[in-house]
Amino acid sequence: MNVFKGGGDQYLEMTNGGTAVFVDVLMLAVSALAHKPWDFRFAALLTLQDQNVMGRGVVGFGLAELDWGDTPQERATAKDFLLRVLDLALSRHRWEELTYEPARAEEYLRTYRAMVEEFDPETARVGTGVLPGPQEAAMASCLRHRVLDALPFWQACVFCTAGV
Repeated sequence: MNVFKGGGDQYLEMTNGGTAVFVDVLMLAVSALAHKPWDFRFAALLTLQDQNVMGRGVVGFGLAELDWGDTPQERATAKDFLLRVLDLALSRHRWEELTYEPARAEEYLRTYRAMVEEFDPETARVGTGVLPGPQEAAMASCLRHRVLDALPFWQACVFCTAGV
C-alpha cells in the first residue's frame, strides 16, 4: 500500500494499481498547468511516484514534507497550483488518451483535494528534502506522451516506463 498524507491524521492509502492511476491522471494535469519553478518541482515529485522505477508499494509523500515556499504568498501560490491540478484532473483532462478506464480515480482525487484544501502550508516541516530542488525540476517533456518526464532522474515519463 502507498500512502499520501495530508495534515494531522489524514491520509489517502491506495493499492499499487490505484497509485499508478492516481499518478497518471495527475501527470496529465500537472503537465498542462506547470509554469513556475515550484510547479515543475512538484511535477518532478510526481515522477518519483512511478512504481515501475521506484518499486511497488514504496511511494507516497506527506503534504507536510513539502517545501511550500518561504513567504505566505509563495505558499498560497503553491497550494493554489496543486488545487488547480487536482481540479483539472477531476475534469477528466486527457483521460480519453489512457489505455484503460481509470477506476476509482475520481474518488482518489476528491479525497486528496479535500486533504490539500484543509492543509495549512504554514505547518510544513521545511527541509525534509521530499520536494526535488530547483535543479531537479521536471522541465523536459516526453514527445510521445506530451507529459513532463523524469529528467534528470531518468529519461522516461510515467507512461513510457509502464510500456504504454
